[in-house]
Amino acid sequence: MSGQLKLINSAVLVVGMGGLGCPAAQYLAAAGCGHLGLMDYDTVERNNLHRQTLHAESRCGMSKTESARIALLDLNPRCVITCHSRLLNSSNALHIIEKYNVVLDCSDNVATRYLLNDACVMLKKPLVSGSALKMDGQLTVYNHGEHGPCYRCIYPVPPPPEAVTNCGDGGILGAITGTIGAMQALEAIKIIAGLGDILAGRLLIFDGRYCHFRNVKIRSKRPNCHVCSNQPLITALIDYELFCGAPANDKDISQKLLTADQRVSVIEYQKLRNSQEHLLIDVRSAAEFEICQLPNAINIPLAQILNDNYVNQLSSQLESRKFAVLIVCRRGNDSQIAVQHMKTRYPDHSIRDLEGGLYAWTNHIDQTFPIY
Repeated sequence: MSGQLKLINSAVLVVGMGGLGCPAAQYLAAAGCGHLGLMDYDTVERNNLHRQTLHAESRCGMSKTESARIALLDLNPRCVITCHSRLLNSSNALHIIEKYNVVLDCSDNVATRYLLNDACVMLKKPLVSGSALKMDGQLTVYNHGEHGPCYRCIYPVPPPPEAVTNCGDGGILGAITGTIGAMQALEAIKIIAGLGDILAGRLLIFDGRYCHFRNVKIRSKRPNCHVCSNQPLITALIDYELFCGAPANDKDISQKLLTADQRVSVIEYQKLRNSQEHLLIDVRSAAEFEICQLPNAINIPLAQILNDNYVNQLSSQLESRKFAVLIVCRRGNDSQIAVQHMKTRYPDHSIRDLEGGLYAWTNHIDQTFPIY
């Protein structure tokens, strides 16, 4: 009974209402948590529903925090839910986090992880951190107990941006995020209610392929840690995007490598595809091409374009100049790289990219076309 009362009187902040945040918030609300803070700047998208289980197709385009609030109040109408529908940054983090007892890091980028860590250390809040990619997941608790390390103790220096893979690029099985998110809720409940052994100083590793859990010891608090040591060098929140060399979100950045006349909008392509003879080259990987493709597209992955393996395959079409060439990819970035490279070999040929890629096709032409 005392544990349940502690839960009712507790306030937990869930940062990121995606694949981890949805199951974590759901189990916290179901357990009787009195106050839940939900933080996310993004909106609900159809291609995320396989893992973001609080949302629904009828709420596509709605703020993720508002969508989650609707589902959670249906589950537990007595839970007080505060929506923070904005991007967490150095200006608002301390003000928001100070109101909560425990923070769950369900984010999807390195910059936000460092920001949450530093803010929680400064405010003396335990941070339950989860991550998942492909068929693997990890879970630990930072900044808890006398010897519990913080995130910077384990990772003093951020990884190179090119070494970081997000769920959109690397893929994720929805049940993996469900498993880790539910266990984040479990650790938060244990911290609040004073139950069991908290996962501080240990890392839980889940291999979904073999359904195998490993619990490994990680280093204790670093004596010279820049933020949690007795003489910290970092005493105020910094510019974390600059520190990490990467944005505090997992959105693909739209590149602009080509001039306007080297690009074709999906609306233009819809008009010309049945009236003008052309060659449509999809530069995604073979596995991605198998998921979905536009009619009459041929698959030549970008790597084969860049090493000129495509030349022999398409020599007759390219030499004759009879066919206009259009390049497509998932988001319209790799296709621009392909156009640039092909134009160096065939400068006089009509070679253009499909602006916005398959995402633009789904958003503007055919909403039934699958996106991932």
